[in-house]
Amino acid sequence: MTPPPVQTADAVSVIPEIGDTAPDFELVNQYGEPVRLSELRGRNVVVVFYPFAFSGICTGELCEIRDNLALFEDANATVLAVSVDSKFTLRAYAEQEGYGFDLLADFWPHGGAASLYGVFDPDTGMAKRGTFIIDADGIIRYVVVNPRGQARDLAGYRAALAELGGS
Repeated sequence: MTPPPVQTADAVSVIPEIGDTAPDFELVNQYGEPVRLSELRGRNVVVVFYPFAFSGICTGELCEIRDNLALFEDANATVLAVSVDSKFTLRAYAEQEGYGFDLLADFWPHGGAASLYGVFDPDTGMAKRGTFIIDADGIIRYVVVNPRGQARDLAGYRAALAELGGS
């Protein structure tokens, strides 16, 4: 079965809501390998948009995910962390911090995936801190978008994953 075409940023300009079908995207990970959201159907997916690699709050948030990766794995969830950085930057970042999940480069078109989810800030050229938990059927089950400078709370992930049948 051929997956549907990837939507463009023009197709969606608002933050998708709980119960919506997750907009599809394809980006490369830190190794240059393509990752397409729709190809992960059958698993829960946690899409974590963050402003930039190597920045303080972003590193703290992603290290918290790294240190609690079993929480996500127990919920049959794949973590995809997305920023506007290049795959080269993301590879160096992943190696420095020991991340065991994909970091996706929303580099070109700049912020295209973040725009699909309504979390790209064109004034600053970066993604807002948005998290979308998508169930195995591709339906959004959890949404949080935090203001600039405010880290996300792991307890929110824990509660949302528990509702999906995770730990």
